[in-house]
Amino acid sequence: MRSLLTALAAVAFASASIASAQAINGAGATFPAPIYQKWFEEYHRAHSNITINYQAVGSGAGIAQLTAGTVDFGASDMPMTDAQIAKLPAPAFHFPTVLGAVVPTYNLAGVTEQLKFSGDVLAGIYLGTITKWNDAKIKADNPGVNLPNANIIVVHRSDGSGTTFVWTDYLSKVSPAWKSKVGADTSVQWPTGVGGAKNDGVAALVKQTPNTIGYVELIYAANNKMGFGLVKNAAGAFVLASADSVSMAAAGAAKAMPADFRVSITNAPGKGAYPISSFTWLLIPTKFADKAKGTAIKGFIQWMLGDGQKECAANFYAPLPKEVVALELKQLAKVQ
Repeated sequence: MRSLLTALAAVAFASASIASAQAINGAGATFPAPIYQKWFEEYHRAHSNITINYQAVGSGAGIAQLTAGTVDFGASDMPMTDAQIAKLPAPAFHFPTVLGAVVPTYNLAGVTEQLKFSGDVLAGIYLGTITKWNDAKIKADNPGVNLPNANIIVVHRSDGSGTTFVWTDYLSKVSPAWKSKVGADTSVQWPTGVGGAKNDGVAALVKQTPNTIGYVELIYAANNKMGFGLVKNAAGAFVLASADSVSMAAAGAAKAMPADFRVSITNAPGKGAYPISSFTWLLIPTKFADKAKGTAIKGFIQWMLGDGQKECAANFYAPLPKEVVALELKQLAKVQ
């Protein structure tokens, strides 16, 4: 009899464990995907009943899936507009997760120096008005570098991309011509170039094609051992993307963060600030019909804002400013 009771208790315990298991599905930005995957795996190891599945399909597709109600959360490097938010089945909060950098990466045989790019030059390249690697404007920023007389092959994203928004947002701030002719968005009408899907697709095209230039999130350039350039910031200094220079770009925004966390930090002031920096956001519904799922997501975000931030620097991201974390924890309490 005792054996039977023990067996029944074991079955009941197993059933309860299965019932409490949570599978959470999200989709969106490729910009933070490497650290998200690491976080989700680590969180699952510590909380075996919670599995977070994430599709790195681009910010535009992530917002579309959240709007369609096919995922539990979205992820984007571009804050949603009021019009986009109005289309959601339920209101959503923007939770900043990390800070990152978009870098100009290039494949230029025989050039070993780390190239420097001004915003005017990057805009000219992507507008198609600067077409040669040895153009006078590129040479002026890189004295002494033996630049080839080769056509510049421009690579851009082919999908709706938060990385594209960060890139074009920066170009719109530094180039009146870019702002008037192209503008800033997750998808734009490119004046020139070839498209690659996602950050890894752009990285692959640049890596395998001579004389190319593209833009990717920093970790994709680092992981693929690709050259990437310094970019001239608002203070007139050429700055290399790093956790420190990205943190400097966020310093001002952290002290005046809007209540909804929708903020741009491209072309930020400060001598050491990297100018193509950005927050990236999880898009979390304010209310969950499945209360257990909502509790599980809140638990992950609380962990992410604490222990998760310790993983940033090793993965080429910058941690959130403490002021921002404190504000997010207050907002997290409002998720139902």
